[in-house]
Formats: sequence, structure tokens, C-alpha cells
Amino acid sequence: MTSTSHPPSPFAGASGTWQLGGDRTVNRIGFGAMRLPQTGEALVPDAVPRDRDQAIRVLRRAVELGVNHIDTAAFYFSPLRSANELINRALAPYPDDLVIATKVGQPRDPSGAWLPHAGPGQLRGLVEENLRQLGRDHLDVVNLRIVGTDSVAERFGVLAELRRAGLIRHLGLSNVTPAHLAEARAIAPVVCVQNMYGLGVRPDQDAFVDACGEQGVAFVPFYAIAAAGREAGLASGALDHPAVTAVARAHGATPAQVRIAWTLHRGRHVLAIPGTGDPAHLTANIAAGALRLTEADLARLDAVHRREG
Repeated sequence: MTSTSHPPSPFAGASGTWQLGGDRTVNRIGFGAMRLPQTGEALVPDAVPRDRDQAIRVLRRAVELGVNHIDTAAFYFSPLRSANELINRALAPYPDDLVIATKVGQPRDPSGAWLPHAGPGQLRGLVEENLRQLGRDHLDVVNLRIVGTDSVAERFGVLAELRRAGLIRHLGLSNVTPAHLAEARAIAPVVCVQNMYGLGVRPDQDAFVDACGEQGVAFVPFYAIAAAGREAGLASGALDHPAVTAVARAHGATPAQVRIAWTLHRGRHVLAIPGTGDPAHLTANIAAGALRLTEADLARLDAVHRREG
């Protein structure tokens, strides 16, 4: 195992790039906006709003460090704060190379309570809500977020129509199965799949991750650091596994950076979107893209992945 004398440098393109849909090139380290609107647990009615200036500084610093892929949603909000509107305030007029991916599927009411999963007739309104909040006339990527195993054909078909109308440039899927992906691809091109996945988290997804790469579809894991902590942002037990900490120590990195790097080593089509509202965590997360794990590291971590999952 090779030891480094200094931590990896923070640049979002250090692990290379991926082309979404043939026309949008993104650095493989991106940024997830879920944690921006609040401190503490996300997606709950009584979330504590984050300091507005801090959130704006984090977004601008992310772009300075090479992030050109931001994942967001209109349902990422807390009292007084909305991820989309923070992105608009911090980054508009948007850089030409910036790709903003959002998702629609299950909205929240103004109090923050979850509403029923959106039907086909509600999807255009949800897309327009994202357009309004982000201040754009089209969305770069819209992911249809799925709850359950029902057919996606009718709902994905609505988004495909909005793509043909010019409101959406590219389509993706979130929280889906291989059958969902096949069903959607028969309707319109799919550029990415977002599923919960990480070191020690859902090893049953390994084959799906590989299959996405074979089909030229980006795989975008969420909760890759938080894992079982999910919306609360708490690390899973695998984070403190002795093998993970040993690999981190050998590279002068943190266990969280090792987890991000491990996902990136799963394939060139895997895009990381670690999220934070903390400037120091942002720098560390982006620096993980420069971490080069050895074959011995990967074998050791893969064993943790299979065991912990």
C-alpha cells in the first residue's frame, strides 16, 4: 500500500470527466444540495435553517473548485431556505459548463410534510416549479424519482414529452430497478440513474452499477458517505471499520474520502455527489477525487463492502 506525504488536492476534475447525453461534460465529483437549506437532519418539517451566507459561500466555492454538476430538487427546503433558490442566488448567471440535475416524483407541502407520489398530471407543474426557482427556461437533467416497483412508463412518458418541448434537455431515473431502466429507455434516452449505494451499502446493486456502465448510463450514488444515516447525515458503521481507517491513514486521507473514492473506482461512469453545508467538508469531499486506491486497497474495501452489506 502506497503512503502519501500530503492529503489529495481539491479539484473536482481530478478523477476525470463523464459525458451526459453526448453534449454535457461533467467532472466526476459533483455536489449534492440536499444538506444546504438546513443544519442537522434534512427533509423534515422542523429543520433548522442554515445561515444563508454560509450556504451561498459553499456553492460558490464548489464551482471555484471545479464542480460543474449539482444535484438538487424543489423538495430540498427548510423554513426560510430552498436549495434551488440558494443555487439561483449564488450562481446565476450560470456558468456555461454547469449542469444542474433536479428530480421530481414525490413533492412536499409548504410545511415540509410529504405528499402522495405525483401522478402523470402533476409532473409538468413540478418541472415548472424547478424552472421558476432556478430561474431557467430549461432544465439540464430531470430525474424521475420512483417509490415502489410500479411501471414508470406513463410518468416517464410525460417527462419525455417535456423534453421534446424543450423544457428538459436530458432525462434520468432515481431509486429504480434494472426493469425500470429498461422500461424508460424504450421511451426516451436515459443519461443517469441515481440510487442509494456506497461502501458496505446495498452490495446487491453491484451488478446494476456495472450494467449502467455497459449501457453508457451514468450511475450517481446517493448517501455514499452518510449511508444508514441518510437524511441525518450520520456515517454508517462501515465508515469506522478498521480496514477503512487503515486505508485512509495510508493515504493521508479521511474515511469519508475513502468512501467517496471507492465509489469512483467502481467505474468511469460513476459520478459522486457528496453534499454538505460546511466549507471544510466541501474541500475534503472534492479532494477525494484525487485519491488513487491501489488494487490491494480495493480488495480490502470490497471485502468490507460484501461483509457490511
